[in-house]
Amino acid sequence: MDCKNNKCVCKTVAKIAAAQDEVAGRGQGCETGCKQSINDLLSPTTGPSTTNDTVPFVLYCKGDCKEFIGRSVVANPFGNNMVAYNCIETPIFRVSKVKKNCCAELELLLPVNEGGQTPGSGGEDLCDFVPPTGNSIRDFQRTGICITVDLCEFMAIACLDPVRALPVSEWRRNSGGGGGASAHCDD
Repeated sequence: MDCKNNKCVCKTVAKIAAAQDEVAGRGQGCETGCKQSINDLLSPTTGPSTTNDTVPFVLYCKGDCKEFIGRSVVANPFGNNMVAYNCIETPIFRVSKVKKNCCAELELLLPVNEGGQTPGSGGEDLCDFVPPTGNSIRDFQRTGICITVDLCEFMAIACLDPVRALPVSEWRRNSGGGGGASAHCDD
């Protein structure tokens, strides 16, 4: 079926973007899912009412039905005018904007574990980034690094519960600390 006629992933991501924009200034059915996550972001029933600003989500590719892992390269300044480039990869995203043609700008979100660390790059599936047991994920870190994707190329989306993502200013890209990302998403 042509994406122009059946844009369920695109429409869902556009709704997430609209909901995130709505809460930026200020349950029925499934307990976990995109519709419930959007409703919870806009009208939270538990916890602080204005703290969540993000609906993290995972996209699944057509054909192999595997999680899409977004990848990019970030420059890490160090020393005297020197730069090291590192790969960043994650299967978890925050939408920045959706265009009418179903192209979307997605920010890479890094999982943050109980110890306050982001797991290293590398993995074949979602559970490599978010372990099922052990060192649980407690937060998601905004990176300011965006990729542009064609939402028509995905067959499914899984939304996580709304969160207040850690700001880009708190991201330490390397062991030496570092500030915000060198490439920023348009918000």
